[in-house]
Amino acid sequence: MPARPHAVAFDVLETLLDLDPLRARLEEIGQPAQLLRPWFMRFQRDAMALTLSGDFASFESVARQALRTDTENTATEEDLDYVLEGFGRLPAHPDADPALRLLSEAGLRVGCLTVGSSENTARFLEQAGLARHVDRVITAEQAGIWKPAPSIYRVAARELGTSPESMALVAVHAWDCHGAKRAGCLAGWCERLEGRYGDVFTAPDVSGADLVQVAELLLRLPSE
Repeated sequence: MPARPHAVAFDVLETLLDLDPLRARLEEIGQPAQLLRPWFMRFQRDAMALTLSGDFASFESVARQALRTDTENTATEEDLDYVLEGFGRLPAHPDADPALRLLSEAGLRVGCLTVGSSENTARFLEQAGLARHVDRVITAEQAGIWKPAPSIYRVAARELGTSPESMALVAVHAWDCHGAKRAGCLAGWCERLEGRYGDVFTAPDVSGADLVQVAELLLRLPSE
């Protein structure tokens, strides 16, 4: 059984942050609300493709191009600006605050590891009242590479003042947990989004129905 981590890094997009309000913004620019899911999936695919080919681009540029493509080039640049601006105004999932607070009050260092922009992430944490629980925000842009490349998780561990084996990544995406495990970190998977962990991925160390349960299970791991 792995030892209790010294630090926990949370994924942000979909794990802490609720993307659903972006559906309304899509409708306001004349696009269907159901475009949200394929757009976000294209964004993730394109970001991973850049990583695999040894390149990097900012969150905004990749998200903008993915949305431009999925609207079949019918959205104006002003439309794209309006939708992307919404990332900084999204709410937190209800389980985010109690989970972060639980870990912070237990003395663990808490971070956010995100492919999102630093400005949007900082605005989200402040508006959602989560900033007081977070010690560091680490972005893909800061690391110079996208998830799930192993180096981004190691950068997060270093920024949180610990080793990879003493840091846990918490996410609702099985592929993100797999990336963390391959980098030598612990992983806590929340089933809120996917329902069942993909069997092609390395199993997480703990899993739970919500972020609070995942946090509780990480804290129950034996101390070194």
